[in-house]
Amino acid sequence: MSQHAVDDEPQERPLAIGLVVGGLVGLVASAVLLIERIRLAEDSSYVPSCSINPVLSCGNVMESAQAALLGFPNPVIGVAAFPVVIATGAALLAGGRLARWYWLGLQAGVTAGFALIAWLVFQSLYRIGALCPYCMVVWAVVLPIFWYVTLRNLSAGVLGEAAADSRAEAVLQDWRAPLLFGAYLLVLLLILQRFWDYWSTLL
Repeated sequence: MSQHAVDDEPQERPLAIGLVVGGLVGLVASAVLLIERIRLAEDSSYVPSCSINPVLSCGNVMESAQAALLGFPNPVIGVAAFPVVIATGAALLAGGRLARWYWLGLQAGVTAGFALIAWLVFQSLYRIGALCPYCMVVWAVVLPIFWYVTLRNLSAGVLGEAAADSRAEAVLQDWRAPLLFGAYLLVLLLILQRFWDYWSTLL
């Protein structure tokens, strides 16, 4: 671990709580999605519990090619990955100090997760044309997990001393909450715009 990380070790408890809570929410949502996908595979007439209307329709999403990006249902990734997030948060709450290589590995994982979620948001909106509520729960927890792990690693020097001491790092730390809120707002606006023809019929 770098000298910067030793001298300026960030407060880990809020991050740890966020990892545990976010990981649990993501794990439950992924597990429910996987169960629903298995039921749909067993019975093509099964209507998933999250198929509510033409827009909020898990069935349409689950049956798309994008729902099995690596050849198996995407929720399997969440069921495998979120326990790692939970375990990391639990270790930090117990007072553990994790090695730099571990944080780099976690950074790679959450970055891959964020990239996957961004791709799935685009696919859901502009290719599939439907939204999966349980998927959206996963989107909602992956974003802050990625964001706050990245900020922690920047501050701790895990991503390099130059990044830790940069002006950009200070700005990101100062604006971390507004930037996260802005990301949520952007996705919400994209959803409203994409499906406005349907939403307007409900007004």
